[in-house]
Parts: sequence; structure tokens; C-alpha cells
Amino acid sequence: MSIYLYMGILLFCSLHLYPMICANCRQSITQKIGEKPFKGIFSILAFLSIAIIVYGWRSSEPSFIYTPPEWGPAITKILMLPMLFLFLSYGNIKRFIRHPQLTSILLWAGAHLLSNGDSRSLVLFSSLILWALLAMYFLNRRDGPWQKPKPSPIFTDLKAVVGTLLIYALIAYCHIYISGVSLTYS
Repeated sequence: MSIYLYMGILLFCSLHLYPMICANCRQSITQKIGEKPFKGIFSILAFLSIAIIVYGWRSSEPSFIYTPPEWGPAITKILMLPMLFLFLSYGNIKRFIRHPQLTSILLWAGAHLLSNGDSRSLVLFSSLILWALLAMYFLNRRDGPWQKPKPSPIFTDLKAVVGTLLIYALIAYCHIYISGVSLTYS
């Protein structure tokens, strides 16, 4: 297994958990360098961590761990639609799900474990499940009781639906180039 996969996962998870665990530290940094530079550095490091994960994934030789269910790939493809909607949605879904993006990561990673029984899949997707659960815990602890937002205009939800369909098609096309795994729809 490529060390880059582990390094990318560690960088991604640490980078995203840090502001949740140490809100005062984030505030201290933004006071020194400003909000925009902080977000810029954060974005560059987040992109870098994903690039390292992809490189580590592609350069790893997977070894067999378990046999996924025969129906796993079909369920994974179906679950990607609600996953993308949750990830893109910033409208009314937040009235029902406190952390829609983190929930989408749980759905995405769990669904991929139904399709893949190899070592690199187990490392990546299990790590992201653990990260999302920890993130939910630390966000809930930091933010206190859930204050459900007021209803949003339906237009925000419609934009998420359109975005979901467009990105689903883009991912279906690009999946082979990112992961080396072709998606077949027959």
C-alpha cells in the first residue's frame, strides 16, 4: 500500500478536524493573517490532500480483503444521487439533517465499501467514515444544541437537484481517470 494514500488521508482529516477541535486556534490564526488568506491556505492544503489521496490510490496495489455483495455496485450507483444532493444542498435539507455534507460522506464511503473489498478501499473509505463521525461529534460539541434553520426558497433546492444530476454525469465519465475504476451502466 502506498504511503501517499495514508499521508493524504492524514492531511485531509487533520486539516478538516483542526478548526472543529480548536476553534480558538483558528481564530488566533485568522486574526494574525486574515480570514481570506486562511481560507486560501486551507483550500490549497485541502486540494493537495485530495491530490495526494488520488495519487496514493492510483499507485497502490490493492490486495483482497473481502468479497463485496454482488448487488453492491448497483446500490453504490443509486446511493450516489442522494449523496451528491446532500453534499451540494445548502437549502431546506438543513432543516432535517444537521450535517448534510458529512452525512453525504458517510453515505459515499459506506456505499463504496459495498462495492470494493480491497485493502486500499478499506483504508480510504473506513478512514473517511471515522473522520465524518468525529467531525459530527466535534461540531455538535462546539456548536451546542441544534438550531434548525428557517425554510429556504425552493430555488436553492432546485439548484442542488440540477447540480446533483450534472455532477453525477461528470463523475460517471471521469471516475476511470480519478480512481482507475470504470463505471459500467448496462
